[in-house]
Amino acid sequence: MNSRPTILITGAAGRTGRHTTLDLLERGFPVRALVHRLDSRSSELASRGAEVIAGSLTDIELLRRAMSGVQRAYFVAPWIAGSLEAATMFAAAAEENRLEAVVAMSQWLSSPAHPSMHTRRTWLADTVFSWMPSVGSITVNPGFFADPYMSALEAGGQFGLFTMPLGNGLNAPPSNQDIARVIAALLADPAEHIGSSYRPTGPELLSPQDIAGVFAEVLGRRVRYVDVPFWMLAKSAASAGYRPYEIAQMRTYFEEYKRDTFAIGAPNNVVKQLTGRDPEGFVQTTRHYADASRTTQRTPSAMTRALAGLVRMTAQPAPRHSRYAAIHEPEHVAGRRLAIDTEQWRDTHAPALALADGVEQHLAA
Repeated sequence: MNSRPTILITGAAGRTGRHTTLDLLERGFPVRALVHRLDSRSSELASRGAEVIAGSLTDIELLRRAMSGVQRAYFVAPWIAGSLEAATMFAAAAEENRLEAVVAMSQWLSSPAHPSMHTRRTWLADTVFSWMPSVGSITVNPGFFADPYMSALEAGGQFGLFTMPLGNGLNAPPSNQDIARVIAALLADPAEHIGSSYRPTGPELLSPQDIAGVFAEVLGRRVRYVDVPFWMLAKSAASAGYRPYEIAQMRTYFEEYKRDTFAIGAPNNVVKQLTGRDPEGFVQTTRHYADASRTTQRTPSAMTRALAGLVRMTAQPAPRHSRYAAIHEPEHVAGRRLAIDTEQWRDTHAPALALADGVEQHLAA
């Protein structure tokens, strides 16, 4: 009989949830995997030994059932307007079931006055979890993942271009797997980490030109970085199926990126400290994605696919952020400002962490 505690993983078919689930199963923990829907991804988790449950994080009765017999849990908010409601319900259900510990996914940008509605709600969710009277909480607050860059691999392979609105910003992007390893390590042995916050990063700071260079190395062709306005990325995201709420949040994240907000305190040793392993390098991460994708192969069919996507993007109307904000966001949020421009945020994030070479001058400017 397995004497290890049962662990609930939300978003178990997603970017970090899947790898966390598989890591814990390999360690011998019973895992209950909460997914949004049953599909091939959830079937894989079930075949590996997870108990799979499907449903919404805003369904309190589902959460109560999912936490029955569970001792520890990982919470990752869905990227929807109801993310704060989901977090609050999750905290309430965790209290009712007297969980030992919850590891919650947050953001490096988490701030109460941020222009991003989702980031403000993330800060509130962090606060709600810290208020749980009998459940220990641990926060994981990564910055800009390696994963988003990989949406540009097709254009890199077919057109030799890496296009994003990054300016000259720096970042040390962590892989989904490394973030998941950190989460799994905290869930496997949470006691000494209760009340702590950890930000996993990749092993080195990269400029957009560096990222283009990695793409060139992996794809075997010259790749050039082109800094594009956000509206172009927004059109591409909309044509790829991203919802207005998601695109509205992206806008401010790229503004932070250009200001080197994600370079503060990066890189660090969190992945090595908690997992015993060096973080995965960006070259290795990119190879994983390129090897798993047919879109980067320079074939007539791949080029046809890439051109069709370009046509769809060109025809896609640019999302109207101001109209969306006027309808869906509170009329007044006093003192909205980016994290990098917030004194409290900088006081809590910058002094305790060493700034990367050259970042101090940019921040001072």
